[in-house]
Amino acid sequence: MPMRVLHINQSDTFGGAAIAGYRLHQGLLDQGVDSRLLVGRMETTSDRVAEVARASKNEKQLSRLTQRLGLNHVHLLSTPHLKHHSFYQSADLLNFHNLHTGYFNYLAIAELVQTKPAFVTMHDMWWLTGHCAFSYGCDRWKIGCGNCPDLSIFPPVRRDSTRWEWRLKDWVYDRAKLTFIAPSRWLADLTKQRFLDRFPTHHIPYGIDLETYQPLDMAQCRDQLKIPQSKKVLLFVAHDLKERRKGGDLFLAALQQLPASLKAEIVILTLGEGDPTLAEKVGIQAMNLGFVRDDALKAIAYSASDLFVFPTRADNLPLVLQESMACGTPMVSCDVGGVSDLVRPGVTGYLAKTEDIEDLSNGIKTLLADEELRQKMRENCRSIAVSEYSLSLQAQRYTELYQQVLHP
Repeated sequence: MPMRVLHINQSDTFGGAAIAGYRLHQGLLDQGVDSRLLVGRMETTSDRVAEVARASKNEKQLSRLTQRLGLNHVHLLSTPHLKHHSFYQSADLLNFHNLHTGYFNYLAIAELVQTKPAFVTMHDMWWLTGHCAFSYGCDRWKIGCGNCPDLSIFPPVRRDSTRWEWRLKDWVYDRAKLTFIAPSRWLADLTKQRFLDRFPTHHIPYGIDLETYQPLDMAQCRDQLKIPQSKKVLLFVAHDLKERRKGGDLFLAALQQLPASLKAEIVILTLGEGDPTLAEKVGIQAMNLGFVRDDALKAIAYSASDLFVFPTRADNLPLVLQESMACGTPMVSCDVGGVSDLVRPGVTGYLAKTEDIEDLSNGIKTLLADEELRQKMRENCRSIAVSEYSLSLQAQRYTELYQQVLHP
């Protein structure tokens, strides 16, 4: 009998954590594992994916009270009923992913893991904090939160009950046996500190399909996207250029600092909502491909680009940087979270100091000025992606860890 795994995640394909989780699911299937998903938002038509039941009328009414109290998702009293779902009942083990998007009550973890081994893939800091997915340098989670400096950070809360949520998570952790998996070294190091140090933590990076995401002929890709061959192409990817966490404002400010002579040589290529006034703001030709879900088209965009610029303010192991690496496109990003796992200075790209616009702009100028260095980085990017980030390697590591816990 193949090992049967049930993943519980925010979605199957919507959002970074969903994409990472679904890639893992596909990798496990390729390894012969019977993998299934229960998700808050279902977008595929696979019979291996099912959607968690929507909140009932009573739960929605209760949420009015809990949200006023500053407690997210604890109104979902139906979450323990997941143990009656056929996917749950047939599973040998559970793998939790993102639980903080309004479909799952984390208080139910203690009950759901009583009869099944459970793993947690950490896509952000939420498992450590009193409400936020990323703390942006705030260390109050180490002492139990409270006096939160920013209640608006996703997932936002109306009232500062962060100490209570921290204590509720602590209550759950005292009653649950969990094994944590951190995709980045940065996040693995955080779990060794107070709060999650009671659990074993393993570092297993995300995996990526190296056949889909691979270096393609740059000239052909530019022809397909109607980008002049003579231009130097800077790629930026984000759901919204105005999204603060992804550093769209830093990207614009860094571009504005570039010399006029260099601006004339550049085309900015963006994926996401875009900004029709971008070219006017920075004085550089710009084009937007809109929201792109097709992996093949994304690989074309990366391969058409000289540099991928991603000045994120907070991240775990960004999938877009991993995709860029697999396509052999050097990267300019900021030294936050797990970014340095991928952007290795002088090897795969330029790692700027966070919030340092001048350093970010300097990274762009330095790499655009050195074709020989960029070519070496292209080779390094692909080589490292193949040796460290293949989907088959990730799935193999997960399968071995699952087996270790199932059969100690």
